[in-house]
Amino acid sequence: MANIQLYVASCVLLLSLSWRTSEALPVPAPSPGTGGQCADFYKMLLLNISNALDSIYLTDGIQSEKIEMRSTGDTVLACAPTLTQNLGCVTQRNSSFSESECLKNIKMDLLYYHEEIASYLGGPLKNGPEEIRLLSPIVEITKNLTENCFPQLDVENLPSKASKDDKKWGNDSYSNRLEMNKMMKGFHIRAITINRAIGYISSGDHRK
Repeated sequence: MANIQLYVASCVLLLSLSWRTSEALPVPAPSPGTGGQCADFYKMLLLNISNALDSIYLTDGIQSEKIEMRSTGDTVLACAPTLTQNLGCVTQRNSSFSESECLKNIKMDLLYYHEEIASYLGGPLKNGPEEIRLLSPIVEITKNLTENCFPQLDVENLPSKASKDDKKWGNDSYSNRLEMNKMMKGFHIRAITINRAIGYISSGDHRK
């Protein structure tokens, strides 16, 4: 019993020292493209995707609950912080996290969805004005993000996911809307992941 109490006390002491040490460290400046207006764009992106999925104009007559992750980027893996266990009670972050690799995959995702949604809006739409009203802001936000929030990554040096998949929207508005509905659900999940990754990079924790 005494050994258990000593172990718990040691863990508490180590955690306290860890917190105090981290509090004493200066807060790193946000990485380029992850703070300020860019951070707002990421939040607006998630909000607009949620609004589109909540609208009857994109889900009218669609009963499918399927989710489709169209982009083949490795954002989930590239942006996942790697954790290792130390001394059984203090968790430390592994240094294998690559900020540039994470941002590259985020940009590839944004390029893919930007091209797909813009292409969809150019096809037959059942609820034309309303679908354009819902999806155009997403096209604009993804454009702003890819053009203005990745100063360390050139668009020309990244492959186009949409062109690689060679996705063609058909002539049937219902089939297109069904596919768009599934794709937007996947984009919603990816946008949550992206926001978390940007928040993590902006915090500077991976550089401590």
